[in-house]
Amino acid sequence: MAHLIGAEALHLEYPTKVVFDSVTLGISEGDRIGVVGRNGDGKSTLLRILAGRQQPDAGRVTVRGGTRIGMLDQTDRLPEDETIHHAVVGDRAEHEWAGDAKVRDVIRGLLGDLPWDARIGELSGGQRRRVALAALLSRDWDVVFLDEPTNHLDVEGVAWLAEHLKTRWPKTQGGLVVVTHDRWFLDEVSTDTWEVHDGVVEPFEGGYAAYVLQRVERDRMAAASEAKRQNLMRKELAWLRRGAPARTSKPKFRIDAANQLIADVPPVRDRVALEKLATSRLGKDVVDLEGVSVAFDGREVLHDVTWRIAPGERTGILGVNGAGKSTLLGLVAGAVAPSAGRVKRGKTVKLAVLDQRLAELDEIADDRVADVVGRQRASYHTSSGAELTPGQLLERLGFSNAQLSTPVRDLSGGQKRRLQLLLILLDEPNVLILDEPTNDLDTDMLAAMEDLLDSWPGTLLVVSHDRYLIERVTDQQYAILGGRMRHLPGGVDEYLRIGRGLASDAAPPARQEPTPPQSAAAAPALTGADRRALEKELASLERRLRTAEAGLNELDLQLATASGEDPYDKLVGLYTRRDERAAMVAELEERWLEVGERLEG
Repeated sequence: MAHLIGAEALHLEYPTKVVFDSVTLGISEGDRIGVVGRNGDGKSTLLRILAGRQQPDAGRVTVRGGTRIGMLDQTDRLPEDETIHHAVVGDRAEHEWAGDAKVRDVIRGLLGDLPWDARIGELSGGQRRRVALAALLSRDWDVVFLDEPTNHLDVEGVAWLAEHLKTRWPKTQGGLVVVTHDRWFLDEVSTDTWEVHDGVVEPFEGGYAAYVLQRVERDRMAAASEAKRQNLMRKELAWLRRGAPARTSKPKFRIDAANQLIADVPPVRDRVALEKLATSRLGKDVVDLEGVSVAFDGREVLHDVTWRIAPGERTGILGVNGAGKSTLLGLVAGAVAPSAGRVKRGKTVKLAVLDQRLAELDEIADDRVADVVGRQRASYHTSSGAELTPGQLLERLGFSNAQLSTPVRDLSGGQKRRLQLLLILLDEPNVLILDEPTNDLDTDMLAAMEDLLDSWPGTLLVVSHDRYLIERVTDQQYAILGGRMRHLPGGVDEYLRIGRGLASDAAPPARQEPTPPQSAAAAPALTGADRRALEKELASLERRLRTAEAGLNELDLQLATASGEDPYDKLVGLYTRRDERAAMVAELEERWLEVGERLEG
C-alpha cells in the first residue's frame, strides 16, 4: 500500500515528563487506526504532530506530496458570527454541495435538528462540536485525524459516524487515525490499534477486541507488578468473548489461546448473588412510576409511563437527545414532579446520582484527596463479601500515592470524575443513577469503573451514548420513543433498527434547512388470522432458537477445551461450524424480533 505519512525518531518532552522517546511509525493507504492509552500519555499530542499542527523536539514527519490532511481537534474554534451554512459548505455554490450525496449525508447525519442559517454564537458546545465535525467531513481528505469525535453524539450519531467512516474511502484508499474512549466505535472503524504509553507507541493488529486479546497475552508474560492490570483485562476479555463473540473476528491470529486464558474466569457478574443482596438491602419496593406523564411549557415529554424498578435491576436507557432520558431519571431521583400519574418510592431507598456536573466537589476543592477520603467510612463491602479500604478503592480507580496529597481543584477532569464515583460508593447508596458517566475517562479507567460496578450490590440505571458501557454494565435496555418507554429485547441493535425504520419513512431534509426525521406511519392493523399465524411462527422461532443456541454453546465448549496439539484441520472445522451456527442464531433472532414487533404493534 502507498505510503502517506511517516514519523521518524520522534522525541518530545516537557520539564517533568518525556512524552515520546524515539517513536517511529507510518500511515499508509487503507490504514484505519484507533489510538488508546491513559489520559496524559500523549494521544492527542501524537495526532497534532502527525497532522503538522505541533513540532516535536527532535525527529521528523514526512508527508507524501499532494496528500490532503484534515483534523478534528478537541480545541477547534469556529467564528462566533459565522452561520452553520457557511461553516460547513463555505462559499461553494448551492448546486455544487447540494448535488453531492456525501455532503447531503453528512448534513443529514450530524445537523438534521439545527437551523441551517443559525449563527455559531447561538449554539451550545455540543452543537458547535457537531458543526466542526460536519465541516471536516463535508470536504475531501486523504488522511483524517479525529480526536474524540463521539463527544456530544448520541447513540444514533455514533452509529452514523461509524458507518460514514467505513464507507468514506474504498478499502485500500485513504487513512484514518482516531482517538476515542468509545470502545464500540473503535471496534467498528479501526483495523489496527496504537497504544500510547511510557513514551512509546506500541502497534497491535485489529480493533479494540483484538487489542485486548493481545494485551492480555502481553500482560500475562509481564512482571508481577503488572498482575492487577492483567486480571482486569482478563475480565474485560471474558466479557468480549462471552457477551459479544463476533467482535473477536478481526484478529488474524489463533483465538484458541485466548479461550484458554479465560477458561477459569467466572462470568463478569454473579446476577443471582447481586439480586439477592440488593433485595436484602432494599426490600421488594424500589421506585414505581405509575401512569406518569411530564410536560414542560405545554409540550409533553413523557406520556403514560409505567415502570416498576426491581431490586438489583441493571437497566440502560436509550433515546435521541431531547427524548426525555434525563427527565425520566429526574422522576426516579425525585428532582422532577410528574404532571400526571404518581411516583412511589420504597422506604429503604437511598439514591445517588453520578452526573455530568462536578458541583459537589466545589466545596472540597481546597482539600487534599487523602483528607477527603479519610473522612469517609473505613471500608467498602462488595457483593462477594470482600472488604476494601478507601485506599484500595483509590488504587483500583487509578490514583497513585503521589496524587493523594494533591488538592481536589488540581485534579484532571478524569480524576475528579473517579473521585466523585468513589465518594458516592463509600456513601453506600442502594440505587445508583449514572448520567453520561464516561466523560473525561480513558479506556483503562472505564474498564476499572466497570469492574467496580460488577460487584456493586444495588439497582443501577444508566444513560450514556457509550454503547460499549451500556452493553457491558446493564442486563437490559429500554428506549424512549415518542414519549413512551419501550423494552428492547434485542438491545442497542434493535434500537438502531427501530431508528432506521423511522428515518426511512421521514421526509428528506430541505436543501437549505436540514430537518430532523419525522415519525413513521402506523402499521396496518392485524386481522385475527394474521395474528394467529404470527403467534404460531413466533412459537416455532423460539423452539428453533433454543436448539440453535444449544448447538452454538456446544461448539463454544469444544473450542474452549480444544488443545494446541489438536490437528489444524479440526480447529478450522470447529470455527467454520461455529460461524455458520452463529449466523443461523442471528438470522433467527432478527426474525423473532420482527414478528414480536408486529404482534406488539
